[in-house]
Amino acid sequence: MSAMRIAIASLVVLFGASDVAAQTDYYNTGAGRPMRIEDALPVEYRAVELTLLPIRWERAPNATHRWSVEPEAAIGVLPRTQLQIGLPMALIDSRSTSVRGISGVEVALMHTLNAETAIPAFAFAVDALLPVGSLSAESPYGTVKGIVTRTTRGVRLHANAQYTAGPSPRGANDDAVTHAEASRWLAGVAVDKTLPLRSMLFSVETFAEQPLAASAPVAWSAGVGARVQLAPRWAFDVGGGRRLTAHDQAWYVTFGSAYAVGIP
Repeated sequence: MSAMRIAIASLVVLFGASDVAAQTDYYNTGAGRPMRIEDALPVEYRAVELTLLPIRWERAPNATHRWSVEPEAAIGVLPRTQLQIGLPMALIDSRSTSVRGISGVEVALMHTLNAETAIPAFAFAVDALLPVGSLSAESPYGTVKGIVTRTTRGVRLHANAQYTAGPSPRGANDDAVTHAEASRWLAGVAVDKTLPLRSMLFSVETFAEQPLAASAPVAWSAGVGARVQLAPRWAFDVGGGRRLTAHDQAWYVTFGSAYAVGIP
């Protein structure tokens, strides 16, 4: 089954989902789940959210297909603070070659400075991508990010800005370095519309990013996504979008699920 057919089937599941009362995990969007622009809410203290087989498929104009999978765990280690560990893996299939492997180990810490009241919620995050695996970069990368979330009567608004320190990619892994969503800097906004009685959320976003390679032009992208609570502990998300500028104007689709548990 093609990635596009899987995405369409996923949307059918979303719209046909039954009501799940008093669940809020659908409300918390992380980077890439389903959008690049995330909100300022960490997982709850003493909670663990396991992201199960999140898949991203990307098709470039030169007929290159990029698949990436990044299972991860987010743990509420302190109030308003989460620790996240991920294992990004990639498969790149072009007309001339096909490569696959682990593209690093990712460790991130996110802290929300304040609860949203009359002012927006502010959060910051630090992220380290370690050179582990056959498709990883030769050096580690470190990222700092600022996140703002504001809830209005009708929608939720988010803004993200981040910067990544590390060398420009070089060598055999240029096309697979780190993972498909790595960039030197990124800035963007997203708008969410929630349907609390259906435990569903719909999002649209736009962002600009400078690839890790210094010579690459800035790329603008736009995307849409949805997240739904299918069961008290299980949430599902699907999204898609396109790079609107730069030489690699690829289409991409993401889909995945998350399972939440509590620590005694």
